[in-house]
Amino acid sequence: MTTGHYVTDLGYSILDPIFDLWCSGSMSTHPAALFGIDDLLTDEEREIRQAVRRLCDREVRPHVAEWFEQGQIPARDLARQLGELGVLGMHLDGYGCAGLGAVSYGLACLELEAADSGLRSLVSVQGSLAMYAIWAYGSEEQKREWLPAMAAGERIGCFGLTEPDFGSDPAGMRSRAKRDGNDWVLDGTKMWITNGSVADVAVVWARTDDGIRGFLVPAGTPGFTARDIPHKLSLRASVTSELVLDGVRLPADALLPGATGLAGPMGCLNEARFGIIFGAMGAALDCLETALAYAREREVFARPLASYQLTQEKLADMALELGKGLLLAVHLGRRKEAGTLTPEQVSAGKLNNTREAIQVARTCRTILGASGVTLEYPVMRHANNLESVLTYEGTAEIHTLVVGRALTGIAAFRHG
Repeated sequence: MTTGHYVTDLGYSILDPIFDLWCSGSMSTHPAALFGIDDLLTDEEREIRQAVRRLCDREVRPHVAEWFEQGQIPARDLARQLGELGVLGMHLDGYGCAGLGAVSYGLACLELEAADSGLRSLVSVQGSLAMYAIWAYGSEEQKREWLPAMAAGERIGCFGLTEPDFGSDPAGMRSRAKRDGNDWVLDGTKMWITNGSVADVAVVWARTDDGIRGFLVPAGTPGFTARDIPHKLSLRASVTSELVLDGVRLPADALLPGATGLAGPMGCLNEARFGIIFGAMGAALDCLETALAYAREREVFARPLASYQLTQEKLADMALELGKGLLLAVHLGRRKEAGTLTPEQVSAGKLNNTREAIQVARTCRTILGASGVTLEYPVMRHANNLESVLTYEGTAEIHTLVVGRALTGIAAFRHG
């Protein structure tokens, strides 16, 4: 990754108009600097964060409100640009992937989601679900065929696990894969699949006589269709699809040989959940930066809105939750790099940071007043997106029960 030279000791570009506000007035402390977050990062990690932010500033922020309003996103163009930057599968080794650390990947997710959750979702599904499934469980031939092109953004992947009637309980999936000679024949439906209709390959999980297995289904395979889901009020700048498999015949080598049972897809989901821990804080940071700038400029009763005690209380409370969330994200990233991160810790991070991020977005909306409900500002867009982020890759309720099980030793997922 290449980065520019306009980096301050806070890690934000001196070309950034938000940063100019901190330099020009009485407010001199950026929310992230309040906790000294940058002191926990390496030079390389700060440079990666800057490179991703510049890409978002140039290619995403000028257009994302329109994409959200229209309910579409130029996924293929963005994938190629993200591939050129080295973001896709950046935490994987080999096969054209950058092989960077977990914190670097997390910071990239933070900046992507600060632009829009849909952009981070594109990258998460590509790198931490589709690519990771092939990287962790695929054959050498599958890795060589798909991963370099996916890392470059030349091919897009999606991940088919969730079904219309089985989201939080994937063990109940109805999709089936049956042997027919040397081939496999797949039938079933997958729902809420990010990247689905633009994907070149779908990683599809289905029940077999030997348990749940993963399959690579190339786009255009007879019997395989992907339809976009209309009328979304959240993640509108994202491709969300239904996958239908009707007698899809695949050769034997379409099977991912290294995954048997739910441990395969759950391993992929843990990778994606980790990125959300950082990403949600990116959305919260963008909301808080917006609210701070607005409160300084907006006059109410002939005084800046930021001068009122109730407004400062809101800003201070949000800065505290943002800082704690960022510290938690970096800490869990270091544990991931050390190989000591547990699934329960990922659940705790995802639960806390998504929950706090959506509250930050809602509170920032109150500071902006009526202006906060328009697409002129990003706050309501982030709030709407975070409603989905709170739910996908495990709902807040499920992650609460994961933490509860860790604390009590008793699983409360099922009763009776």
